[in-house]
Amino acid sequence: MAAAGKWSLGACQLGDGGSQRAVRSSAARPQFVEGSIVRVLMENFLTYDTCEVRPGPNLNMIVGANGTGKSSIVCAICLGLAGKPSFIGRADKVGLFVKQGCLKGVVEVELAKTPDNIIITREIQVVNNTSTWFINRKPTTLKTVEEQIAALNIQVDNLCQFLPQDRVGEFAKLSKIELLEATEKSVGPPEMYQFHCELKNFREKERELENLFRDKTNSLEKMRQRVERYKQDVERYHERKRHLDLIEMLERKRPWVEYENVRQQHEEVKQSRDQAKEELKNLKEMQFPVKKKIQETEEYFKNLDMKIRDKAAEIKDISQKCKQKQDALEMKDKQIEEIHQALRMKKDEEMDRQVKIHNTQKMIEEWKNELSTMAVSADLQPQTDAVNNELKKLQEERANIDSDISDLTAEKMNQKREEKRITDRLGQLNNIMNMKEENLKGKFRDTHSALMWLRNNKDKFKKKVCEPMMLEMRDHQKLRVNAVCAPAESCAESLPSRPIEELHRYGFFSYLRELFDAPHPVMSYLCSQYHVHDVPVGTEKTRNMIERVIQETKLRQIYTAEEKYIVKVSAYTNLTFSTNTSLREAQFLTSSVDTDERRQLENEQRDINNTLKSLDMHLTTLFERQKHLEHRDNELRQQKKELLERGNRRRQLESKIGVKYDSLRQLEEDAISLEDEYQQANVKIKEINTQKARLVTELMHHIKNCISLNILKADLVLQSTTVAAEKNRLESECNEGSVQLRAAEQRFCELDERKRLLTENCKELLKKAQQVCKLSPDQRLPKEFQTAFQALPTTLEEIDAFLNEEKTRASCFTGLNASVVEEYNKQIEEIQQLTEYLEEKKKELDNYKQNISQVKERWLNPLKKLIEQINGKFSNFFSSMQCVGEVDLHVENEEEYDKYGIRIRVKFHRSTELRELTPYHQSGGEKSVSTMLYLMALQELNRCPFRVVDEINQGMDPMNERRVFEMVVKTACKESTSQYFFITPKLLQNLTYNDKMTVLFVYNGPFMLEANKWNLKSFCRRRRRLGRMDEQ
Repeated sequence: MAAAGKWSLGACQLGDGGSQRAVRSSAARPQFVEGSIVRVLMENFLTYDTCEVRPGPNLNMIVGANGTGKSSIVCAICLGLAGKPSFIGRADKVGLFVKQGCLKGVVEVELAKTPDNIIITREIQVVNNTSTWFINRKPTTLKTVEEQIAALNIQVDNLCQFLPQDRVGEFAKLSKIELLEATEKSVGPPEMYQFHCELKNFREKERELENLFRDKTNSLEKMRQRVERYKQDVERYHERKRHLDLIEMLERKRPWVEYENVRQQHEEVKQSRDQAKEELKNLKEMQFPVKKKIQETEEYFKNLDMKIRDKAAEIKDISQKCKQKQDALEMKDKQIEEIHQALRMKKDEEMDRQVKIHNTQKMIEEWKNELSTMAVSADLQPQTDAVNNELKKLQEERANIDSDISDLTAEKMNQKREEKRITDRLGQLNNIMNMKEENLKGKFRDTHSALMWLRNNKDKFKKKVCEPMMLEMRDHQKLRVNAVCAPAESCAESLPSRPIEELHRYGFFSYLRELFDAPHPVMSYLCSQYHVHDVPVGTEKTRNMIERVIQETKLRQIYTAEEKYIVKVSAYTNLTFSTNTSLREAQFLTSSVDTDERRQLENEQRDINNTLKSLDMHLTTLFERQKHLEHRDNELRQQKKELLERGNRRRQLESKIGVKYDSLRQLEEDAISLEDEYQQANVKIKEINTQKARLVTELMHHIKNCISLNILKADLVLQSTTVAAEKNRLESECNEGSVQLRAAEQRFCELDERKRLLTENCKELLKKAQQVCKLSPDQRLPKEFQTAFQALPTTLEEIDAFLNEEKTRASCFTGLNASVVEEYNKQIEEIQQLTEYLEEKKKELDNYKQNISQVKERWLNPLKKLIEQINGKFSNFFSSMQCVGEVDLHVENEEEYDKYGIRIRVKFHRSTELRELTPYHQSGGEKSVSTMLYLMALQELNRCPFRVVDEINQGMDPMNERRVFEMVVKTACKESTSQYFFITPKLLQNLTYNDKMTVLFVYNGPFMLEANKWNLKSFCRRRRRLGRMDEQ
């Protein structure tokens, strides 16, 4: 049930006794088309807490007031059958369809199928906007659900099958192409839409092949022309290539000649390097004994240096221990100082305790003196009771005053509301007068100016002047205003010449005076001047017999609803003649003001103002009295407080004195013995001094060890200095013999470096020569190259001269390169390939044309028959409504299969021609009728299991709505039709119904019975029983 109230859905089957079909025996179970809806369950969905709908197999009318939840059922069907939220047009997220305040919603749809029905369940999660799917209570995927639904030919995204409320207007916006596709999917055979798609694909590929064949043919012709231009360039290229081959051979031999020259230089440098190496070896053997002595000296020097570092580390360790002992001595001195400090604090604490004892004793003495001077408190209870009694009376009087103020305030509010009502009503009346004044100002400005002057100068007149007429204004204001004077004797009550009853037979119903109201002087003037009391007013009957009326009644002036008749008698011939004029439309008296009501309202307003003044005076008096009582109340409360304090002061002093005595005893118990503290401090200081003496002894021992280690370290330093001097002497002697050794090494290095460079140069030249001849590193020069090289020059100078000569000859053939021949050969090969490719595409194009012809015949002929059937039913429906409608296949180009479409043309008026159904030409009702009748034309042809149409009858006039409803009932209740859902908030009276219809009523409200407690049979039995009781 919804949060705002309980919601329920009632259903009745026409012709089966109005029973609800929640439980039905197998024998009485209706025959559902496979795929039609047997049951819809909603939980926490939109407006529903829990609701179950069981539709019938044929026409289902879902009726209910706006906002009760009809379209919620449509949304449940769409979303439960894997529809997208965007198709419904209400929201773009499925989580928005869950009832507000809930985290999960459930939609369950049961579909008819043989042998067992399919139950599809969708659980919608609000948090992450996801859905969980079940088929027959087992978890599944969305893809599986879509496959099951597609197998039953259910298309909730097809407007020809499923038309929700928010997308009714979009049906008329469908293009002809979209309408054809929707119709094919809805009522065509399964293969029809498939054939249509194949045709569009075949035609698209055929168009691509035609364009490709045409482009390739043009390319082939251009390639053949280009090959003819390349032929001469190819011949010149071959002549040039012969010179280039010779140049290439010369360039291949040249690196080999360079390599041979460098190789000979390398052999010469190699011999010189070997001789320098032998000399260097002999010099190194002579230097070996001196270097060995230097090495031994260095090892002894390093050993001494290691011992010196060890002694320095020991000295550092002992110095660190000395530092620790010194720190410990300083810590002991601090401990002695702390003991002295603690002793001083004990002294200060004892002095503070003595001061506190003295102050406490002094305070106790002062309180005792105050207590002794304080007399025993008298009996204050009578005074307290008197104050309490007066306070009680005072509070009662204040309560009465508050009640009177509340009553007067409520009365004042009521009077103000009444005053506002009267003010608003007077404002409305004044608005009418203002409208009349503005009209007067626009038509007769002088009269309006005179009216304003009159209102400002009424005190200048002796008697009443009625607006807008006035006296004696022309001379003073110079305004062009007509002013008249009422008769001295009143004529307002003058009687007519004959009673109106005598004129009833002529169609007269009243005299002119009785049809309007005016102030007494104005009415008197009108009766005297225009005899309005004796001018009758007639009806259409009077107008039809006007000649007889004039002859028999002898009336001089007559009014009817549209004309005014004036009858005159000639003074010369005594003949009677009449003139009639058409009455103009009312201009100044179209709106009137009830002066009596206005006067009464003004009197009531004055009375209310007087009442409000009286109430304000009374309230002021009450407020002053209330203020006086509050002041007296505060005085009494202060007296009561002082009396209570006087009774409590003695008890407080006695209690404080007791507390201070306890505090004094505690201070005396906390006394400190300074003598004991002195003795304890001396014992601690003596113990610390003993520890200090032990620390000083240890410190002196460490200092002695440190001195001995420093002496040993100094001896090692002297030995190290002597060894370093010996080492320097030996190195000086070795350096003198090394000069000759370095010269030999330098010569050897130079020769070795030269040999290395020549070796690398030989390798590079050999590699270059092999690369030029395209040989691998381990491959020897082939015999063909050796033979070719023998015919060429043998020196570099001869080779360079011959090479320049051949390059000059080759340069004469400019603008030619290998790409010319490659392009020529490539073009020849491409021409061959393109010729074969065109032959293949020609065969493929012929096959496509043959396939298109076959598929077109299998698609177009059934489609034309289908559209003829739709057109026949559509035309018949329109003919029954005295209108014209046609449906035909719209074709712009027979070969453009993606441009085929269904065109709907309608005519609702005889004076117009057939017009195509568009979103702009027809009215909303005409579009609704056309849409409904087209869907009805599809109903008997429809292969889909059900159709849903939501509130499509809203824009129809009653006549068209009745006709369309009868067609829906007649068509949807046939044996061969599928299930139909028709949603509407209202129905006309006395409509035609069918026994196969199912009417589902949607109710809502806070007092609705819960859905699981609703029993239609019990409700019907109770209603029949109450009916019999009423008859008795």
